[in-house]
Amino acid sequence: MTQPAQPAEEQPSGANRPDGAHPLGLLPGRRGGLTAAEVAERVANGQVNDVPVRSSRSAKEIVRANVFTRFNAIIGVMFGIILIVGPLQDGLFGLVIVANTAIGIFQELRAKKTLDSLALIGEARPQVRRDGSVQQIAVSGIVLDDTVLLGTGDKVVVDGEVTEADGLEIDESLLTGEPDPVLKQPGDQVMSGSFVVAGAGAFTATRVGREAYAAQLAEEASKFTLVKSELRSGINSILRFITYLLIPTALGLIISQLAVEGRDWREAVRRMVAGIVPMVPEGLVLLTSVAFAIGVIRLGRKQCLVQELPAIEGLARVDTVCLDKTGTLTEGGMDVIDLRVVSDGEPAPVDEDTVRHALAVMAGADARPNPSMQAVIDAYGRGDGPGGNGWRVIEAMPFSSARKWSGVQLLEPQGGEASWLLGAPDVLLPVGHPALAEVDELGARGLRVLLLGRTPVPLDSPDPAAGLTPLALVVLQQRLRADAADTLRYFEGQNVRAKVISGDAAVSVGAVAGHLGLPGADQPLDARTLPEDPDELAGTADRTSVFGRVTPRQKRLLVGALQSRGHTVAMTGDGVNDVLALKDADIGVAMGTGSDATKAVAQIVLLDDSFATLPSVVAEGRRVIGNIERVAGLFLVKTVYSVLLALLVIFTHSPYPFLPRHSTVLSTLTIGVPAFFLALAPNNERARTGFVKRVLRLAVPGGVIAGTGTFVAYSLARANHATDLEADTSVATLTLFLIAIWVLAIVARPYNWWRLLLIATMGLAFALVLVVPWLSNFFELSLVGGRDPWTGVAIALVCGAVLETGWAWMKRRGME
Repeated sequence: MTQPAQPAEEQPSGANRPDGAHPLGLLPGRRGGLTAAEVAERVANGQVNDVPVRSSRSAKEIVRANVFTRFNAIIGVMFGIILIVGPLQDGLFGLVIVANTAIGIFQELRAKKTLDSLALIGEARPQVRRDGSVQQIAVSGIVLDDTVLLGTGDKVVVDGEVTEADGLEIDESLLTGEPDPVLKQPGDQVMSGSFVVAGAGAFTATRVGREAYAAQLAEEASKFTLVKSELRSGINSILRFITYLLIPTALGLIISQLAVEGRDWREAVRRMVAGIVPMVPEGLVLLTSVAFAIGVIRLGRKQCLVQELPAIEGLARVDTVCLDKTGTLTEGGMDVIDLRVVSDGEPAPVDEDTVRHALAVMAGADARPNPSMQAVIDAYGRGDGPGGNGWRVIEAMPFSSARKWSGVQLLEPQGGEASWLLGAPDVLLPVGHPALAEVDELGARGLRVLLLGRTPVPLDSPDPAAGLTPLALVVLQQRLRADAADTLRYFEGQNVRAKVISGDAAVSVGAVAGHLGLPGADQPLDARTLPEDPDELAGTADRTSVFGRVTPRQKRLLVGALQSRGHTVAMTGDGVNDVLALKDADIGVAMGTGSDATKAVAQIVLLDDSFATLPSVVAEGRRVIGNIERVAGLFLVKTVYSVLLALLVIFTHSPYPFLPRHSTVLSTLTIGVPAFFLALAPNNERARTGFVKRVLRLAVPGGVIAGTGTFVAYSLARANHATDLEADTSVATLTLFLIAIWVLAIVARPYNWWRLLLIATMGLAFALVLVVPWLSNFFELSLVGGRDPWTGVAIALVCGAVLETGWAWMKRRGME
């Protein structure tokens, strides 16, 4: 027997109420939830869901990571030594390190603030029933025994026991690996980390906080981890090598300077420190962190949450992007594009107006419409209420993925009673029905087709579809994202292959991809035919552009197969079925309205669901990669020439050419200040592998040329006036500055107005140090006569010509 219809005011239609009330929120006979006093008692007892959201490193970790480094320790010891032997101007390098570290901390804290604020934007806000009303609260506000309401698309945020269910189906694939939804009844258990895919319901929270499964999942998924970064690993390799090289060189320099200076041990210590400090590329790691941090801030302004800083670099290096169709290429909604009355060559049982009105009445009876029903609502409205125009809803049955249809039992205007079903044609119609041929033809075009039928069988019968008379085909089309086609063309132009991997039918997925102009979309592959052999699977994955009917396990296998062929793979997705593949991909990209679990495991979250933001991420990654490569060359040129000068000094038993103050001037004007601007400049060079090799191709010859030219000029000056060490040092400083500024001019190419201005400003600043009396006195720079300074200039010009010749040769060989 059918159940009597609820009065109009009690219909579960809250999903579309203007006040946003939950469909089960105010039904009579339901529990009113906890009272305010009960909530306060549980908060006082600590029975609250107080799991912190962690999207980045803590402030303490940021400070520790920037302060306690091996090179800061070396510089700190050298600074302490200078404070003992004096004078203070020789300790300026220590103040520069303090300033640089402070900048690094500030920028990363700023990035952390951006990360944390953006993370809060995408945080779920569940509805609970308290004091007899429905309230929307933060996840952290849920307490033990709260009544939490669920609707389609909601995440189960804490563990609990179902108390109310109206066709409630929950996807537990993240917990069990089983893709099929589970129908829940009162008394069944639900676990955090699962998701509602159909129906509505409510549950009582039984485990909250760190006891809930979601807390364990979040702790594992949202830890501050480091994605694979060629920049980071390359810089670390360079720094390890420099550390091994620095120790013996520094020991030799200490011994030689003490032997050369003899009685003046303070001078020996100062020149020893001056030789050691430039060997340390102290600002390289700092500028890398700053460049990443500023990239996070820039992308944050575009509603792109970068949860791991090196992920910016990772996406710039990606050569294959795996896209989930739904939520990435298409929007969540659908549109009704056609309504075809089924006649079978005979007069139709009902006219089109009756079909439209019946659809509107069905829509009005659906408390939580899925995307297909929402499309019907958008096209035909929600009817005039259960009693409008003589139609009366006796019973409603929401859509279920298990039965593939929804239905209403109606008292029709003519006085008859019948069930109207709307669902999958292949389920509602017998095999071989003529209408199925038309359905197949529409499906081949990537369209979704629903069948509307009428049957005298009540909804509560074992088989309501028995005796169904087909009335109409409702043809729907998924909404394509307006920016999807342009974004795919961008990736194609950058030699990044796009592959669509979806759980939908292969033909449908291929049609969508074809509308967007994806190469290879005309040959979609049903994943049920994928080979089991890993090698064959890798070959198939490499060749094919569109995959349909892909299970979560197969998505993961396809990502692994592509990686086995040497591809750097990014995976986009928004559903819980994408979690495993997102985890395994080199870079995971989640949509902001996607499942919380998906956002937790992804390195990048597009909070506004704009697929068009990905080119901005790629561009930001290129900026970071290209600019860090530039400044790394500058820093390592300094390291190479410092080591070479130290070795030459050791072998020739000469005083080291510089005092720490001279090294500070040189480093600041030829590396420190220029590197800061170059690291943050626009740069759209295509990302390439081989970072370390390319950096060393400039750094080693550049450093050798600079060190050799400087020592030659220094030796010639010493031969002319061996007792005037200040004059000799001044000539060496002038020569090294000119060669280093030439290296900067090479690194800064291609030129624009601000880069030329930067180089000119650095040259002017050095000229002021030489000619302004108090500056030259402070830095102990005094050019004596004309022969030695001009000799230094001539040597610098020769070294510059050699640098230009070598650079031109590398460009011809494609080695730059």
